[in-house]
Amino acid sequence: MKFILCALVAFFVTPALAADMTIEMLNKDADGNKMVYSQEVAMIDAGDTVTWVPSSKGHNVEMIASPNVMKFKSKNSKEAKITFDQPGIYYYWCTPHKGMGMIGLVVVGGDLSNKDDVAAAKAMGKSKKKLKALLASLS
Repeated sequence: MKFILCALVAFFVTPALAADMTIEMLNKDADGNKMVYSQEVAMIDAGDTVTWVPSSKGHNVEMIASPNVMKFKSKNSKEAKITFDQPGIYYYWCTPHKGMGMIGLVVVGGDLSNKDDVAAAKAMGKSKKKLKALLASLS
């Protein structure tokens, strides 16, 4: 009985561990969409980590807009990992395929306060229309 009580106390006083989300960088997804991230909008909590995995070669992650003006650009065909501590919307793209619409958003803590800043950020080619659609999906 003491063991069960101690286990319960330990469980409830131990801080929750942050989650780790994996997003694949793909040439084509199961639906036939080309040059995409497996998850275009990732909803996470502050302290969570996102890992981008190059399931297909030639892709990277470059941060374009964020609440904390994050400077990040991974190398092509390499895994990238970021722990997000500040709430807000983070907008990123694949540098070689940005014009083809290979973009994504990470929303931390459900905070949309920098949505206008993200909407005003640069976008090229198919990314312009896609960014508008992704931001509209957050409303």
